[in-house]
Amino acid sequence: MSKKFSILIKKKLKDFNQTLSVDKDKSITHRAFFLASQCQGISCIDGLESEDIFETINCLKNLGVRIFKKKNKYFVFGNGIGSLRKFKNIIYCGNSGTTARFFLGLLSTYQFPIKITGDASLSKRPMGRVIKYINKIGAEIVEAKNKFNLPLVIQGTNYPLAQQHILDVPSAQVKTAILLSALGTLGTTEIVENFDTRDHTEILLKYLGAPIRIKKIGNKKIISLRGCEEMQSFNINVPPDPSNACFFIVQTLCMKKSQIKLKNVCINYFRTGFIDILNKMGARIKVYNKRKIKGEYVADILVKSKRLKNISVPKSIIPRTIDELPILFVICGLSQGKAKFNGIAELRIKESDRIAAMEKGLNLIGIRTKSTKDTLTIYGNPNIKFQKKISLPTNLDHRIAMSFFILGQTLGVHMTIKGFESVNSSFPNFLKLQKKLGAKYEIKK
Repeated sequence: MSKKFSILIKKKLKDFNQTLSVDKDKSITHRAFFLASQCQGISCIDGLESEDIFETINCLKNLGVRIFKKKNKYFVFGNGIGSLRKFKNIIYCGNSGTTARFFLGLLSTYQFPIKITGDASLSKRPMGRVIKYINKIGAEIVEAKNKFNLPLVIQGTNYPLAQQHILDVPSAQVKTAILLSALGTLGTTEIVENFDTRDHTEILLKYLGAPIRIKKIGNKKIISLRGCEEMQSFNINVPPDPSNACFFIVQTLCMKKSQIKLKNVCINYFRTGFIDILNKMGARIKVYNKRKIKGEYVADILVKSKRLKNISVPKSIIPRTIDELPILFVICGLSQGKAKFNGIAELRIKESDRIAAMEKGLNLIGIRTKSTKDTLTIYGNPNIKFQKKISLPTNLDHRIAMSFFILGQTLGVHMTIKGFESVNSSFPNFLKLQKKLGAKYEIKK
């Protein structure tokens, strides 16, 4: 984690007209490194450089994968499926839940024991949703402080059992962990999904020519992957992250007379539910110049300021917008009418309880909310006037920190946002791009 610092906001952001490129997609970058480690040959990855990604890189290095950087690109020397080696007894995942869960899947087919650990925040996040599936194929958790949390020691199996897995939670991380396990499992592994989840792993596996098949039966998606089939190295230029773009889209919509163009953003269907929600609220977000690169759709996005009206957000769209919900809560707090979000219990087990954290911040500036375990109602107040000085903790959650930053810049509230170093885990250029828009803030060490 970077050195601790807070952000102090005193002034309201002025209107702007800008063209930006946000940081590259974290989800795709993680997957590219994991799959490159299992390919044969040297893969070249031009992806996100952030603390979470560095944790994945360091863990792979500690398992014998040679990785080096040259001119902002990473070269991964893969030796094929099953090629990881135990050079250290422990891998440290920092605050990256993606790294930890993916390694639980990947290491489930390696016979050596390895301790997986992380920081205090990651150690509170549930790993049981992956462990139940790797237990089915024969891997074991042989040592753990708590049965379903880090730190723990995983003992993989030399004889993994290919079988059908029915997902009981809408989690792309769980799905990917199973697919990484399936790579080293002889026979065909089948995953049955009853929910929409992001499909970057399937797209990349298809691009690599892996023996993966996907079919839809009614509302179900069935993914089949034949294991122990070698894949060849690849080159990938990861597109900008739609979750990062969402902060600037909301910021533009909240202004009086501003415009922003965001270039080459990944517009994967399972990542752009927030655009559908904002358009239903009255936004006119233009997605154009659409094209397909390495299996993923990218496009430019044009946004102009617009006052919005709150809606009731259906449960069905939540898996397509789970990471963007905190910043959507901000714009709902500043829009007309009542907004209700249903089926959002997953937010309570992210880097922090994001429902509770966002409620606290909104309530402090006078926006009323009401919540249950899996719902949040926000009573919008577009004409809010707030004069007091406030200090907001972020619980070291990068999305909470950036959401409060947008709120403070929109209102010009005298606001101190603590723990802002967490933003480096996903969007290290966030503040640099905010300066380009004209944002005024102070960094407090």
